[in-house]
Amino acid sequence: MKTLNGKKSGYSYTRSWMQMHCFGLIPSSVAKMSSGQSKIFLGNIFHCQNDPAKKQLYRISNEQGGFVIVKRSKIMAIGRKEDLEQARAQHLADEQDVMVTVLSDRQLLIPGFVDTHIHAPQYPNCGLGYDKPLLEWLQAYTYKLERKYRDLEYSRKVFNAVVRRTLNHGTTTACYFASLFQDASLILVDAVLKYGQRAFIGKINMTTLAPDDYVETPEETIKLTRKFIESVRSKDCELVEPIVTPRFALSLEMDSMIELGQLVKEYNVNVQTHISENTDEVKQVNSKYGLPYANVYDKAGLLTPKTVLAHGIYLTDEELSLLSQRGSSVSHCPDSNTCLKSGMCDVRRLFSFGIKVGLGTDVSGGASPSIVSAMRSALATSINLSFGQKNYKPLNYLDVFYLATLGGAEGKITPMPLLFLILIFHFTFMLICSRSLLSVI
Repeated sequence: MKTLNGKKSGYSYTRSWMQMHCFGLIPSSVAKMSSGQSKIFLGNIFHCQNDPAKKQLYRISNEQGGFVIVKRSKIMAIGRKEDLEQARAQHLADEQDVMVTVLSDRQLLIPGFVDTHIHAPQYPNCGLGYDKPLLEWLQAYTYKLERKYRDLEYSRKVFNAVVRRTLNHGTTTACYFASLFQDASLILVDAVLKYGQRAFIGKINMTTLAPDDYVETPEETIKLTRKFIESVRSKDCELVEPIVTPRFALSLEMDSMIELGQLVKEYNVNVQTHISENTDEVKQVNSKYGLPYANVYDKAGLLTPKTVLAHGIYLTDEELSLLSQRGSSVSHCPDSNTCLKSGMCDVRRLFSFGIKVGLGTDVSGGASPSIVSAMRSALATSINLSFGQKNYKPLNYLDVFYLATLGGAEGKITPMPLLFLILIFHFTFMLICSRSLLSVI
């Protein structure tokens, strides 16, 4: 990034040029920007918007020579270059020192990616253990690894690596399943704060269907979840929020899930869990509770407009109607659905019920922490579903871009205009710009 000395109209200018590599090292002229300094980015901007007329799921905005105005680390305006002065007068009238970054014609600014479902402790197992279906896979590989997070030094090493790697892949917001262990889960909180990633982090709730040394008592799981929520909230940082995280319906008894639902209401927090990922899992849930899977969570008070449910492959029409009524969302995890031989989720069907959908890597059910990889898998899954269905319309590249950005933000979180952008060089390389523009990958 080349700095052009001098000022004009209260602006200081930098001009971007191709001198980065794919690991996104922040150039010194950007790294020196204060998180409180106002900024304007000028160049090619590509992003999704909601359709005000609600005639379509989203609109694509492709500004050739557009702008983004940032004030105190929040995006205030996005538009065309000819509207810049009016927007500046509206949002930066009181600003004397504004940093302007001019992108080259071969650079593209897009929103940061949102990973709506990722298991941070499973990162060391990426690409391993795909010889078993879900429930056997958990017992044979996953729980053995997750028990290691009693070791806080091990936790710190892995969680720092997870956050760095996901940022490398353009994930500026992640919804993490952390550990069963509270202290380890708080280490993940510290890691996302250290590197400037936005995250929803949940201490896992699990009282049954796991090894005896890797479960909590019903009393412990509620007490420690309350403590975790309060510990995260005490950090008073908008970058990270706690999220209630029952592992799945077979991991808890109904009484515990009801108590978690009460915590959700008391603290007004988000919820994340799994649903209808595997046919054996669905049968066991139906047998245990005598209810459809979605109705189990609804009875516990866990289906809310702030709930994200991973997978949702085998949901019935009645269950999808219930999710739509409650405003709950689905995290589409196509890579893990394939790797664990779970099945194929029909995203078009979810859309037809008005359900919000985002993308999840589902590490390590999924083999990669890359949302771009999840986008490819989503395309492949949708194309495979179209075979033999003459009138089926597979997802296209714009659809999966929506899932990875706006779809994830709408489906997972209350959208916040924090500065989370990706700068793509030659449409191949990335520079990850987090909230403070200080992330060094």
